[in-house]
Amino acid sequence: MNPYIKKYLSVPLVAVVGLFAAVSCNQSGSEEGEKSITSGLFGSEELPQATTDSVFVKNFIQQKPEFKKQEELMFLFYGDRDYKLAWFRENELVPETQKFMAAIDNASKEGLDPKNYRLPEIDKMLGQYKALEPSDTARLELQQKIDLALTASYFNYASDFYRGRVNPDDANEVTWDVKKNKIKLHKALQTILKERESTYPYYEFEALHAGYTRLRDKLQVYRALQEKGGWPKVELGNRKTLQPGDTGAVVVTLRKRLDPEIKLNAADPNMRKYDEKLVQQVKQFQMQNGLAEDGILGGKTLATLNIPLEDRIRQIMINMERWRWIPKRMVPKSLEQKYIWVNIPEYKLYIYEDPDGEPDAERQYKQVMDMRVIVGKTMHSTPIFSDKLEYVVMAPYWNVPNTIVEAEIKPHMLTNPNWLATQNMEVVTRDKARKPVSPASIDWENVTEKNFNYLVRQKPGPKNSLGSIKFLFPNEYAVYLHDTPADALFSQTSRDFSHGCVRVEYPVELAKYLLQDQSEWSESEIRSTMTGDEETWVTLPNKVQVYIVYFTSWVDENGVIHFRDDIYGHDKKLEQEYFG
Repeated sequence: MNPYIKKYLSVPLVAVVGLFAAVSCNQSGSEEGEKSITSGLFGSEELPQATTDSVFVKNFIQQKPEFKKQEELMFLFYGDRDYKLAWFRENELVPETQKFMAAIDNASKEGLDPKNYRLPEIDKMLGQYKALEPSDTARLELQQKIDLALTASYFNYASDFYRGRVNPDDANEVTWDVKKNKIKLHKALQTILKERESTYPYYEFEALHAGYTRLRDKLQVYRALQEKGGWPKVELGNRKTLQPGDTGAVVVTLRKRLDPEIKLNAADPNMRKYDEKLVQQVKQFQMQNGLAEDGILGGKTLATLNIPLEDRIRQIMINMERWRWIPKRMVPKSLEQKYIWVNIPEYKLYIYEDPDGEPDAERQYKQVMDMRVIVGKTMHSTPIFSDKLEYVVMAPYWNVPNTIVEAEIKPHMLTNPNWLATQNMEVVTRDKARKPVSPASIDWENVTEKNFNYLVRQKPGPKNSLGSIKFLFPNEYAVYLHDTPADALFSQTSRDFSHGCVRVEYPVELAKYLLQDQSEWSESEIRSTMTGDEETWVTLPNKVQVYIVYFTSWVDENGVIHFRDDIYGHDKKLEQEYFG
């Protein structure tokens, strides 16, 4: 804790403030779930509050380039309060100053660098302030500078903490099109200063999502392990694999790798045997890393075990950064409080809901469903974005994108003019009438993605690439959830096989969940319609929020950390921006 600030929190400060009248703080435009808790800024019984003005703020920022990017927020914040100072009450620094300084000092726990947020020359300014007489006009000027420095430093810190150090909109190599976190930092600071209430924990300088805080806790564990020397490298020597029942010195190293805190006697022959208990530990490790849970050490399992601890720490930090990009309100208030969460590197879909939450209460979403998914190949990567699911389509047509027409259908048609018919496909016009077009009338030799003006579509049926049902949330990527006839692919540990859409393991169960409030859509009716030959659209009475995200590290509700491969290379690009 800064010694000057600590002193000023307990010792009254006196300044010339009689010339400054108290004016009520403007609280219009409060965020949803938040409200003013003061009719005036400090109440009629308190002393008038010192003020600044827009010219002073402008000049201060021009002299402090480290605060330049916060200029707009500074004017919003001080404009809302008629330029009253924020961090002083009756000319004493408020207790929240100490909380803020502690948050900066602990920024490393958040994966941030405290040096980026510490107040420039604050010790010097506070020392000068203490030395000046109350009647000295320079004292009021210093009070204003201290107040502005605290506010601007808060915005520097809170911007990185709540919005992220990296702005995916500005970083060309960072892929992320999820709905933005629109937190209003000038309102958050009012909450911290106890001038308004909020359902969000700004006042504790706390994060907004449990997924973030669980990763943050694991970051501390991994850093503590790093300070103790990390984990050992496991080397098999002349072995290709280590099988259950094998013995050797490598088994001792393996025990230390899986439990670095363990105390063991390396000379004990029992410690050199790959016994059943250790096999289960390896299977647990394989589960946490998305590997085949066979208990055999070698190949991918060995390579994953030997990923350096430093790399895992950086991986945790960049996934904490992705949580900062997630909106503070997971689901808009206007929608049912449930959402679908697809994590691409995990190849999993989850559904969360909050059936009992009060309208303005902090949401406690619970997992109600999960299933495996298949995502896009690297060359056809599934995009990262958020949208709202609106339709369930049974016995769907598959409208083939022109990219696939040129790359895959064209070669088949050049060698076999009847190929489309063998795939239950047809060519139709792109107007609403969808008039049939003879494939023989098309010059396939010269077809390209850009000049093909027809629509190739696959009819409903067992050969349809979408399976028997799809779940639509109209978006610019033409990506959606759907069934697949290739069910065997769900047994693979790595499931990047699609052209970009997300194939779901249990489409009927997903349809039942989404249509549960429509009594006419029983399971038998859903199955019957899915296997028919007529495309049927069902509009959901309430849209459902969908997130398609990319997290290569997370901590589950049981406190177990998971890691996954960076299948599209997004981690590498974000890491360059975050640590560059």
